[in-house]
Amino acid sequence: MKQIAQFAMLAATLAGVPASAQQPPSFNKLMDHASEQVAAFVEQFSDVKCTEMVSQLKLGKNGKVEQKQESTFDYLVILTSAGGHLNLSESRLGQKSSKPKSAPLLVTNGFATLFLVFHPFYQGSFEFAAADDDTVGGRQFSRVEFRHIKGTRSPMALVLRGREYPLDVTGTAWVDPESGSITKIAARLENGLEDIGLRSLRAEVEYAPAFRATPAFWFPSVATIEVETPRQHWRNVHHFVDYKRFSVSTEEAVKTKP
Repeated sequence: MKQIAQFAMLAATLAGVPASAQQPPSFNKLMDHASEQVAAFVEQFSDVKCTEMVSQLKLGKNGKVEQKQESTFDYLVILTSAGGHLNLSESRLGQKSSKPKSAPLLVTNGFATLFLVFHPFYQGSFEFAAADDDTVGGRQFSRVEFRHIKGTRSPMALVLRGREYPLDVTGTAWVDPESGSITKIAARLENGLEDIGLRSLRAEVEYAPAFRATPAFWFPSVATIEVETPRQHWRNVHHFVDYKRFSVSTEEAVKTKP
């Protein structure tokens, strides 16, 4: 595997019956609540912009930083939806960047939208199960385990040399039982892709309220992605700060002959 690679969360259109259908009614209610919240949040996420600060690290065998690059971007997510098709794409406008001393580092993007695992378009591609509740900061959260169903489209992919490799991921999400908001997701590659040089991939995304509003939507706060190959070890950390609302309106007119 070459040093230059790119990981991306890819939006796709998937429909199906949620895999939580055989779970207890209380769990099904939680899943429905989370799905509704995520569907509503997607609309809100495309109406804000923020500053993204990215630290790209290459680590040695002892965990020591061998190479580092810091970058800052104006960040927003663009939502397009037509004919039942969902597409989320990230837009980054670079503000500043420290130049690496040697070869470019690993590029990771799209992990802020890992919550799409719970979107109605994606639930049919995952199995869900209830896990023990967890208390964080004095608040109780419901934990939901998820596992990608092999053979279905995955919202996560490795982009290498212009080719996309869908990834089978498994993980855990922390869900606010009252609002249905996803507050944290931890995901990992279920099986490595040794044939293309990918040994492991782990991602953790934390979310936090960005505005005082009802309902209180939780926006991406920190995303940490760690990737290992037989010879390389990378860790990228994305911080999302200074959220602001904005709106864009467009009009189309057809000119008629006089």
